[in-house]
Amino acid sequence: MFYKVNGFGIGEVRSFWCAAVLLLGLQACRTGPINLFKAASPHEAYQRKLVSSGLDGTAMGAQWISAAEQSRARALPVSVPYKESGYFAAEKVPAVAYTFEAARGQKLTLSLTKTPAEGFMIYMDLWELRDDREAKLVASADTLGSPISLEASRATTYMLRLQPELLRSGSYTLQITAGPSLDYPTASSRAHRIQSFFGDGRDANTRKHEGVDIFAPRRTPALAVAEGTVVRVNENNLGGRVVWLRPAGKDYSVYYAHLDEQIAREGQSVKTGDTLGLIGNTGNARTTAPHLHFGIYTGDGAVDPFPFINPVVKTPPEITASLSPLNATRRTLRNAALYIAADRASTELAALPVNTVLHITGASGSWYRVQLPDETIGYIESRHTGSVETPVRRLTLRSEAQPLYDRPDTAAAVKRLASAGEAVSVIGTFKGHLLVRDKEQDTGWIRE
Repeated sequence: MFYKVNGFGIGEVRSFWCAAVLLLGLQACRTGPINLFKAASPHEAYQRKLVSSGLDGTAMGAQWISAAEQSRARALPVSVPYKESGYFAAEKVPAVAYTFEAARGQKLTLSLTKTPAEGFMIYMDLWELRDDREAKLVASADTLGSPISLEASRATTYMLRLQPELLRSGSYTLQITAGPSLDYPTASSRAHRIQSFFGDGRDANTRKHEGVDIFAPRRTPALAVAEGTVVRVNENNLGGRVVWLRPAGKDYSVYYAHLDEQIAREGQSVKTGDTLGLIGNTGNARTTAPHLHFGIYTGDGAVDPFPFINPVVKTPPEITASLSPLNATRRTLRNAALYIAADRASTELAALPVNTVLHITGASGSWYRVQLPDETIGYIESRHTGSVETPVRRLTLRSEAQPLYDRPDTAAAVKRLASAGEAVSVIGTFKGHLLVRDKEQDTGWIRE
């Protein structure tokens, strides 16, 4: 019987291994810190070694390079916070990419854990997608010891790609969270103390509110949200007694208004948590309860300060879908839908009839990320999938020299020719083809 591994003959896999073992062995011993804004990411360096060693001319090497780009073209949207466990199978030459939104001022943290801990490298690359859809690499990692952490400098979309080294298998758990990039400006960080938000109407809607109002008892300390320099201490009609702080290394200034008393002085260097003033209701807040007007200004004007200080850091839902089917072939237990995201409100990619074959590649919440036999990728509720161990039905092949294909396509490679009268078990279907298993427990596709 003729066997293939993901379209590669066993001989080719062995030849590739002999050519690649030295390179991959050296790479597996590499670890290093997070690389931010580096011209050549660890992923790019690894690919260059494949090319310089001539391994890009092999089927597996070429597929690894192709998978890297294809994953970006097929990136799946996720919502932050997000958590997913997955499995990378060496024989499938995998890669996966996700897109997610971030607000300006949020601090993003992307962490990855893996099993096995040694000898299994996963490259992480993060791009910022600009308005013109240009992708700018902003962070990368070649070790899983530390998370990627960065501040969103604008409201934007990010793309994250994960790809393991060649000929390495293992499981991983990815977690993406978003929190504030600045400390909270009062000692209490209860979010309900903010009672007026950016953009709210002011003066009969003749102007917009350029900050958030944090209500607190009179003379509550207003605190420095970051290390920096006090650049101005003055009074004006709207803000009353105000203090301006320039955080170190930032391209914006922070504005504290309606203070009862200013404590900081111009030119003073402060640390996070230092008291800049005491909260009051000076300026145009004389008729309101004491509160701190907190704003952030750039060269282009005011921006919403809430994401910069929002103290509520949401944790992603726990994974409730069983992880035992990861890297397993399953089938639908009933008619089900394939979605572009792990959310029934997201776009439906396909309607899947009962017994549709799919491959489980990841789990998030109560959902599985799956790949269909035609390589369509999406999410399905885990409860709609089941094992293929029990056959759908038994079938006796009647045609002479019935070809068994390695995928549901008559133009695909033929794994072997089955004999007339041979009994097989039907374990699933896909678009007019049956996935069958013979008495040797080998599988293949035949026309329905």
